[in-house]
Amino acid sequence: MSQTEQAIREDGVIRSVSGPVVTARGLDARMNDVVYVGDEGLMGEVIEIEDNVTTVQVYEETSGIGPDEPVRNTGEPLSVDLGPGLLDTIYDGVQRPLDILEDKMGSPYLDRGVDAPGIELDTEWEFEPTVNEGDTVESGDEVGIVEETVTIDHKVLVPPNYEGGEVTTVNAGEFTVEETVVELSSGESIQMRQEWPVREPRPTVEKKTPREPLVSGQRILDGLFPIAKGGTAAIPGPFGSGKTVTQHQLAKYADADIIIYVGCGERGNEMTEVIDDFPELEDPSTGNPLMARTSLIANTSNMPVAARESCVYTGITIAEFYRDMGYDVALMADSTSRWAEAMREISSRLEEMPGEEGYPAYLAARLAQFYERAGYFENVNGTEGSVSAIGAVSPPGGDFSEPVTQNTLRIVKTFWALDADLAERRHFPSINWDESYSLYKEQLDPWFQENVEDDWPEERQWAVDVLDEESELQEIVQLVGKDALPDDQQLTLEVARYLREAYLQQNAFHPVDTYCSPEKTYLILTAIHRFNDEAFEALDAGVPVDEIINIDAAPRLNRIGVQDDYEEYIATLKEDIATQLQELYWNERISNCYWD
Repeated sequence: MSQTEQAIREDGVIRSVSGPVVTARGLDARMNDVVYVGDEGLMGEVIEIEDNVTTVQVYEETSGIGPDEPVRNTGEPLSVDLGPGLLDTIYDGVQRPLDILEDKMGSPYLDRGVDAPGIELDTEWEFEPTVNEGDTVESGDEVGIVEETVTIDHKVLVPPNYEGGEVTTVNAGEFTVEETVVELSSGESIQMRQEWPVREPRPTVEKKTPREPLVSGQRILDGLFPIAKGGTAAIPGPFGSGKTVTQHQLAKYADADIIIYVGCGERGNEMTEVIDDFPELEDPSTGNPLMARTSLIANTSNMPVAARESCVYTGITIAEFYRDMGYDVALMADSTSRWAEAMREISSRLEEMPGEEGYPAYLAARLAQFYERAGYFENVNGTEGSVSAIGAVSPPGGDFSEPVTQNTLRIVKTFWALDADLAERRHFPSINWDESYSLYKEQLDPWFQENVEDDWPEERQWAVDVLDEESELQEIVQLVGKDALPDDQQLTLEVARYLREAYLQQNAFHPVDTYCSPEKTYLILTAIHRFNDEAFEALDAGVPVDEIINIDAAPRLNRIGVQDDYEEYIATLKEDIATQLQELYWNERISNCYWD
């Protein structure tokens, strides 16, 4: 046997191939080790070991490879490169930079087996130290700052697995990510580049209760169903109901410092829209390009299924890295259903015992492991940071009773249920206010009271009560018609209509209405509440409901959202509503006195 053949035997050879699942014999490996499969060196990960047979999930297309080709073990788990250069970059599911590989290949169609580091190793960054010789640093402490983009300062930290010690050497200037910038008395050298296994959460001191909302600029979310910074949310909905558009809005306008957008198994045209649009978008909070605080992970439905299974781990690990710097990070996963389908396909090829609807029995555990990595944390360096995880769910036929939706519901604390009927009626965002909920409302109310208005919770509860009453009345309307209702119930339906059209609806493509601040959200609600109070006062005085509904000022409620100078507009509108309804009120009172 030649030396080459002996080396192959020591690493292992392919025994069988079944789609993305390859078995190898004679491979000395541990669980989750990264291996390179076949003559082309396709990247894979060890997912099962039984006697002399090792099972590998391959992150690339496996057609054309066959038995007895080599399998080489790296001895390292699937990890991501962490350091300056992560932002304003587009990756695939295993952190291969797609734009760099496209330049390398000369084509957007990548050959199998090609690879590139997650961050550029030759680029020099200006390193500004924040420590001096003689300082003592520990795991997680900041040693310097790099201007990664015009928006984000990248904080260079002592890696979590370092012992730390006294700073013996500090270098300032331009360096590549692999060059040493700080040396410690323990003999450890600190570079700007780190590696971290994607399936292992980065260490923290404590997971805290979040007290600040992740302001989205969407009225129905901020006003009725808020999510906290460090919170978890699910957006389930059938095809065409607006899951992706809702996540795009959150990615554009959420007040997080960093956005990680994971396109997990979605249609290629949707990811193309993200890739084309995001570099052109302006960050509304800074005026800089939105991509300056964004990292995209694109794993579309035509890409290998195994890479889809790993892409959410890649995304959450990058999010944790920026959280350790003290940033608030929002991660969008679109969609976790495609991730679950990837797990189901791999599980079936492993011939594991299936659970409900063919999903693996560990589906709930994997979903929990992902969402539990979100949170508001005290970091090991004393700073505080958060990761908010927002996952879209694509239940077949819009059936919320299917396993992925139900298991997600048990984990997340915010549920934004999209409704196909609302979408068909062109009501967007098509979030069903009867089925949605947020368990963060009470803990976030103090923030809204301090930063918006004291009566924020009362105004929100009033809106919820009116919408609940409308839902009950609609059942009666379908049986006997609106005209058969008493006048007060007809007026309630009219107030609820303005809540739906002026408050809950929002135009994502209008330059003004696409984003609504909490202050504007509150004032719109108070304007509708003012109409409600004045209208019922007039009704109690005997004014016919048709006259109340047809006042000239009421339709202007629907135009508040598109007003840039909304404060003056709402103040004038409230006065006009009060004037017109009080005129009806007094006319009716005078008429009653005359006839008496």
